Amino acid sequence: MPRVQTASARAPHRALPGDPATPVTGRRQDLDGLRGIAIALVVAFHVWAGRVSGGVDVFLVLSGFFFTGAVVRGAERSATVAVTETARRTARRLMPSLVVVLAAIAVATVVLRPYTQLGETAAQTLASMFYVQNWYLAGAELDYLAPDPSVSPLQHLWSMSVQGQFYLAIVAVLAGWAWLRRRHGVGRPALLLVLLGGGLVSFAYAVFGSAHHQAWTYYDSGARVWELLAGAALAVAAPWVRLPRRVRGLAAAAGLLMVLVCGPIFDGANQFPGVAALWPVAAACLVIVSGFGTGGAAAWPNRLLAGRICTELGAIAYPLYLWHWPILIFVLAETGRADAGLVDGLVVIGVSLVAAYLTTHLVETPLRLPPRGQEQQVGGHRVAGTLVTVLAVAVLVAASGWQAVLRANPAVPPRALDSELYPGAAALLSGADYPAEPMRPTVFEGQADSPPPTTDGCITPNREVRTCTYGDPAGARSIALVGGSHSEHWLPALELLGVEHGIRIVSYLKEGCPITLVDEPSYAEWPFPECREWTEEVLDRLAAEPPDWVLTLSTRYRMDGPGDEVPVEYLEVWTALQDRGLNVLALRDTPRLFRNGVLYRATDCLAHRGDADSCGLDRSAALSAIDPAREPAAGYPNVHLLDLSDAVCRPQRCRVVEGNVLIYRDEHHLTASYARSLAPELGRQIGAITGWW
Repeated sequence: MPRVQTASARAPHRALPGDPATPVTGRRQDLDGLRGIAIALVVAFHVWAGRVSGGVDVFLVLSGFFFTGAVVRGAERSATVAVTETARRTARRLMPSLVVVLAAIAVATVVLRPYTQLGETAAQTLASMFYVQNWYLAGAELDYLAPDPSVSPLQHLWSMSVQGQFYLAIVAVLAGWAWLRRRHGVGRPALLLVLLGGGLVSFAYAVFGSAHHQAWTYYDSGARVWELLAGAALAVAAPWVRLPRRVRGLAAAAGLLMVLVCGPIFDGANQFPGVAALWPVAAACLVIVSGFGTGGAAAWPNRLLAGRICTELGAIAYPLYLWHWPILIFVLAETGRADAGLVDGLVVIGVSLVAAYLTTHLVETPLRLPPRGQEQQVGGHRVAGTLVTVLAVAVLVAASGWQAVLRANPAVPPRALDSELYPGAAALLSGADYPAEPMRPTVFEGQADSPPPTTDGCITPNREVRTCTYGDPAGARSIALVGGSHSEHWLPALELLGVEHGIRIVSYLKEGCPITLVDEPSYAEWPFPECREWTEEVLDRLAAEPPDWVLTLSTRYRMDGPGDEVPVEYLEVWTALQDRGLNVLALRDTPRLFRNGVLYRATDCLAHRGDADSCGLDRSAALSAIDPAREPAAGYPNVHLLDLSDAVCRPQRCRVVEGNVLIYRDEHHLTASYARSLAPELGRQIGAITGWW
């Protein structure tokens, strides 16, 4: 991302044992160009490939190199770290563009997006402004009370938060080193060892996390800091390294080639920041070290990177990174498509370049350095400073105010609805007339209308196996509810049945984890061995304390076409349950709301000029004509199928409201209110299979 320089007193350099004789301070235009190439790849891959290019990882290495090098050189000149001045210059470099983009996103959200998204945008705006967006997104991935952040116009700011946190941490480390240097003569070698040690620990943590819980690790600062420390270590070691010209040329060529091919080779969103991230990090390091030498002309890759096109892109890299993602997301949201296509993609890139250029020349440049007496420069500085200040205050007040309003007026979903006025699924199954009433839960209540485990902690976010009892705790009969959130959202119906018929409902639930016995199921977006480990322990517990029945899912939506299917991994679980002598109630999964391959929330659609029918989808798009579990289940005498599709969908259409009750609380989870209305039909099918009533 941005290159940050620091000011320091102009005290003479005081060499210490182990310090290099001459600090290296020359400007590296080739690295400015590398930043330009990296941002071009980031933008192109986001717009047209829908995947990670490795450019952000290159940014992180360069940020660590530039920032650490500037602070270390300043500390060696003045024997201390100018913490206040460093913070002031860093904020001056980073905050103005960020504030402008955040303000634009806020306005665009109000004008273009459903009002149900205002609260989430406000929360992420505050997280981005205070540089904790990465942790917000990591938590949202695990917290089922939070909306899916995958299409947030603020998602890309996670990397800025990681950098901001690194800057704070490295300044503290370097301030401590400067003190030790001044008092005890501790030189660069000791600092280098600390940086390398920290980088190795972070890398090991990233490798472990990527193998066990990729979705969290991707945003984790602890798993990302090794990339910044790689650049920081090179900045500290730079004065000692002198490479022959031929070696430098080979390093530059290899590094540039590795940067260019990183995106096509690696699926970064599912592999970084683990072992695979060594590729873009090593690529950036090779280009950096290609400038470590004396004498001779620069190699052709360095000259290419130092050319005008690359350096001009590098000059606007930071605002271009800030602008391109929200512009892309708003375009996709307005067109309803999963990708921009050639023409719209070119429009997105063109608008992003113009916005980045204007931000650089009207906001960044006037504020980067204090005015020096020229009337035009002073005027530009004042205008830009006033604009940024006003926008910052407005964004903070608006975002904080909206959050305060939401907290003061929390959406409280109904605990029970009058079945005469709000029959829900009963209206679909019986076809009975019912009076028109305002929909419940409302679009604001819908997201909060979740099953108990979401709020009481009985669905685990980690490796721990948690069990909770619902229904009738003293019941003689028992059903174990097993799986992820799509098993969980049936609990409100099972609770009612448990109380009515004396059944203990014991939950074994893990977020994002339909039970599986492989590390990376065919339907998974990333490796998730933690799910496999959890599943194995759950199966052992069920075998040790067998319930009367195990209830889990039998199908899943088809990723490559219409309808639903039975993943082969589900059959492996059925076999494991059969081997343990466990009887299974296998429930067909509920449809997911999607258009053109893009998931959407029912509440957003209803808040954005939609209605119960237009916000739904054709049944044939979501469900196969015949339950796909019928044929494979015939080979498992312990597996008995449940199918409540007719209680959720009409013969031709799956709507989002039935019987005055909102069906979905997001893109694919049932509201607790609608799940409760499904209890009679679920009970009828369970009774027919078990013979309990």
